[in-house]
Amino acid sequence: MLKYNKDDAFRRSDDITIKQAVEKLLDVYRLRRKFDETSIVAAWPELIGQAIANRTQQIYIRDKKLFVRVESAVIKNELAMMRRQIIGRVNEYVGQVVIEEFVIL
Repeated sequence: MLKYNKDDAFRRSDDITIKQAVEKLLDVYRLRRKFDETSIVAAWPELIGQAIANRTQQIYIRDKKLFVRVESAVIKNELAMMRRQIIGRVNEYVGQVVIEEFVIL
């Protein structure tokens, strides 16, 4: 039975990792932006904190704008004061500028 070793001749020079293959697929089929937007919505509790995420009723992205609907005036005020920080965190999370504006509904 053969064992796989990094230095074996079984691995060709043009082999790529699964991560690299998925990245290439996203770029070729122009799905990168939608993938990044979906990952932002999924990571909202991690990015903003669980307390605020629990009071978020709706979150979506359209035309490089992040729209967030919250139920509390206190939370709206808190988000308004943190607007630039939130945009920075979100863009840092995906590694590129996806959000340019933050709208609180």
